[in-house]
Amino acid sequence: MSLIAVADSDSYLKWVAGTAEHLASPSGPFADAALQLVASPVLPSEPQRRAALERTRWRSRDLAVLDLDDLVEQVRARRPEVVLVGMRGPTAAVVLRELAELPHRPVLVTGLPGVAIPATRKALYYRAQADLMLVHSRGERRAFAARALELGWAHRFALTTLPFLERHPPAGDDIVFAAQALVPATLEERRWLVRQLDALARRHPDRRVVLKVRATGGEQQTHAERWPLAELLDELPERAPNIIVRGGSMLQTLDTAGALATVSSTAIIESVARGVPSLALDDFGVDDALINTVFRDSGLLGSVDDLIECRFRMPAPGWAADNYLHPDAEADAATAIAELVAERAAGGLPGRRPVRSTLGGSLRRAWDRKSAFGPHDRSLSGAAAFAIGAPARAIVTRARRLRSALAR
Repeated sequence: MSLIAVADSDSYLKWVAGTAEHLASPSGPFADAALQLVASPVLPSEPQRRAALERTRWRSRDLAVLDLDDLVEQVRARRPEVVLVGMRGPTAAVVLRELAELPHRPVLVTGLPGVAIPATRKALYYRAQADLMLVHSRGERRAFAARALELGWAHRFALTTLPFLERHPPAGDDIVFAAQALVPATLEERRWLVRQLDALARRHPDRRVVLKVRATGGEQQTHAERWPLAELLDELPERAPNIIVRGGSMLQTLDTAGALATVSSTAIIESVARGVPSLALDDFGVDDALINTVFRDSGLLGSVDDLIECRFRMPAPGWAADNYLHPDAEADAATAIAELVAERAAGGLPGRRPVRSTLGGSLRRAWDRKSAFGPHDRSLSGAAAFAIGAPARAIVTRARRLRSALAR
């Protein structure tokens, strides 16, 4: 069987590359796998691509960057059994729709690139036309199945493991902080956090404190970062000499780590999988907006005081087995994909309908495409849809704000 994996951003590229690598391994169901990028506003830079592909078969290759029409034509011509779509929600929805309508459509598989709790409506809404959604823990499978049932949407889920986990003992002494674009959310909180990292470095002058960032020098990432922590660190009048900023590969960063802290980054799962003691900071709270409710009962939650005193820890075994660190033997993704391929070959896999509105017909389709791909969509229909839709959307938005203000 053959597989084409496509991504649009740095985190999704890391995920689809690792997932495709596992599926096309000697024990996997695929004899052939191709990996490509789709041109979008969050296209990863060359350094980001190298970091994402570092320990995969594509690490020394130049990836093709296709626009949507080229991707659809390639799938039409090559007719792979499966396409793995790893993209942000609006982009994934457009790509899945286009591929679902091909005369000899492939099995469409999708997923999210890291910790995906809480299971959100949007995650399912944008991926409704996928035949299968991969999840990375028992807890995620339960949460997404319950959410789909609540919404009345029929989704199939299969369990896999996060593809970039490595399980070997720690070999360094760095204290790594894994930054995130969205949390903490406010400028005041982010400045406070940077001051705590500086205090940590001063408290332990014999250890290197590494602020690990996803993007540097104007690079794009999956989520836009309004106030990069590295820039806020530069605002300090005099920072500790043993604190550094590092981009690039998380795998390489963990090679020299002796401890890791974050608010809710998936990097904490990568860390504890290696046996590196870690900490999920709860100073900003524990709620869905912070993407850290999954760490309740894990034993990993702690405060900045714990961080500064280096009170790192490993997760509770029961929590770990239920959350991302289950035995590989429990994964059923390869089996589920093979069953769908067989069902498709027998003519028993009907196309899935979107749950998003289709009102507006071709104009709505053009709007969705232009909204997802921005300047990378050069179609006349997209330009026309944007010219008509953007002013109308602005009027609707202003009207809603006015109604809200009057109601208050």
